[in-house]
Amino acid sequence: MQAVRVHEGTAVPLDRSDVDTDQIIPSDWLKRVERTGFGKGLFSEWRDDRAFILNDESYAGASILVAGPNFGTGSSREHAVWALMDYGFMAVISPRFGDIFKNNATKNGLIPCQVSEDAAAKLREALHSDPDLAVTVDVERLKVLVPAIGLEEDFPMDPATRERFLEGLDDIGITLRSEKSIGAFENTRPGWLPETRS
Repeated sequence: MQAVRVHEGTAVPLDRSDVDTDQIIPSDWLKRVERTGFGKGLFSEWRDDRAFILNDESYAGASILVAGPNFGTGSSREHAVWALMDYGFMAVISPRFGDIFKNNATKNGLIPCQVSEDAAAKLREALHSDPDLAVTVDVERLKVLVPAIGLEEDFPMDPATRERFLEGLDDIGITLRSEKSIGAFENTRPGWLPETRS
């Protein structure tokens, strides 16, 4: 997982609420065995509509998604996070997230920024007027900043999750922080017990 302290980029306004993981990445795409390539399937059923926001070239290259409330509800598929990241999104801003989606996001390096409904609506409205609007997600200070529209909004993140982002640690990386202790424990275990080393 890459360390992220501050992410700056442009954003896409997704004026939909209650977006579930099946809408983010339809089940047809779950046959893949790799973790890559899911970006092509991101919102694939909606992308058939030429008017869908991701089909608007004005938002090409955006790295932040600004959604309505209740983003990422539904099933626990981790593929939804993989699809968003494979497409190029580094952060999602929403007034509310599905709990499992939010947990999957933080373990894979996608920043979930939960802001007020007013702030999210104001930002989406501004993005419709100016697709080049600069948006900053500051993980160090836990803030979403959009100076051009005077927006500065805090978002919650527990200290352990914040540290994951700041240090670039996935679950394996966190475990490896205790490598010496694990090694010392393994060296003192009775020989008749199974080993974790190869």
